[in-house]
Amino acid sequence: VQLQASGGGLAQAGGSLKLSCVASGRTLNNYAMGWFRQAPGKEREFVTAIRWNDGSTNYGDSVKGRFSISRDNAKNTVWLQMNSLKPEDTAVYYCGLARRYSGMWYYSDYSRYDYWGQGTLVTVSS
Repeated sequence: VQLQASGGGLAQAGGSLKLSCVASGRTLNNYAMGWFRQAPGKEREFVTAIRWNDGSTNYGDSVKGRFSISRDNAKNTVWLQMNSLKPEDTAVYYCGLARRYSGMWYYSDYSRYDYWGQGTLVTVSS
């Protein structure tokens, strides 16, 4: 499986960016696609995830109401729309694929993700 993340760049505070993650190499029916981010000197933080089968979503508290995740099944692509950006959103953003474990989803646990993209840098200036 390969995940290709793109769309990062420089934005001003209050602005928007849209990231994408394209998956190739397998069907995604039993997976969820998630986004994490990691700022310099900080641990990787859960941003959001979407279940491929039914589109159910989950968001980290720091991005609720500002970020939105969506998917295109036909294109094996997930988008992360980021609005009302803040300087503290500055980080490398990673997309990953996670399966259920014992019937449960662990969206915010990055150790449950099987595959990762290469990351894309988002910088938000104040």
